[in-house]
Amino acid sequence: MRIETNERLIKRNRRTAHFLFFFSMAVLVGGFIVANTQLSDPNVISSDTSLILALLLPWVILPIGFVSTIFSVRMTNLWIRQPRPEAAIQEGLKGVSKRSVLYNYYHFPARHVLVCPQGVFAIITRFQDKRYTVEGEKWREPGGLFNMIFRVFRQDSVRNPFADAQNAAAHVQGLLGEAAGDVMVQPMVIFVDPRAQLEVSDPLLPVLYTDSKQKPNLTDYLRDVAQSQKKAQFEQKQQKSSKKSAAKASDEAEYGLTNEQIALIAEALDPEGIAG
Repeated sequence: MRIETNERLIKRNRRTAHFLFFFSMAVLVGGFIVANTQLSDPNVISSDTSLILALLLPWVILPIGFVSTIFSVRMTNLWIRQPRPEAAIQEGLKGVSKRSVLYNYYHFPARHVLVCPQGVFAIITRFQDKRYTVEGEKWREPGGLFNMIFRVFRQDSVRNPFADAQNAAAHVQGLLGEAAGDVMVQPMVIFVDPRAQLEVSDPLLPVLYTDSKQKPNLTDYLRDVAQSQKKAQFEQKQQKSSKKSAAKASDEAEYGLTNEQIALIAEALDPEGIAG
């Protein structure tokens, strides 16, 4: 399998996450020290202007510190937190055909795009490690109002993965254009943290783990897709010819995307020039 990863973007966003963390700490700690120092100074208290400034300063600094902290946490979750999505997906794709190609962070809003014999997949990942219930198109997160408030500070709400995955698939479909032919880009949602606990019932889209020890997982899903394609291919050939010739043809035929289709789609998604 060939893997194309936008390393420049990863490094840049990691630096940004680190900068926002130290900036937020400096703003909050510095603002606290300055405000308390001014209020404890008799000269400041005796001056109306200085006193007003000392009282107003925290109301200016705190919002800046709060906003930068929220952005810092979000960037840390996406670009520093372990396990890394690109590494987890690669681990979950062990055994996939060598003809496959995985693109990481080149085709936003599709953070990961997989081109393999089973098809083209726009992958949306989630790093959360909590318990989630998926029924049809609805997602339910644990906890009440208290946990909802904490999710804002932790920036770990699962939000709407199905909508994100469908938008990502539509974007990739547009990028492919005529190269896709009659191939439809398939959206999927993947959890990269094995600690996540999923209760999935008739989901709108595939909801999978990258960890092969968890169920349902990416490895089993692609294997099942391949088996379904082979079965459908065999049945189609069986309808057109005798059972004997159909069995022989099914052993020789490729399932899913052909080598030519994979090459055309990979060329259309070539990241050269996109990373800049």
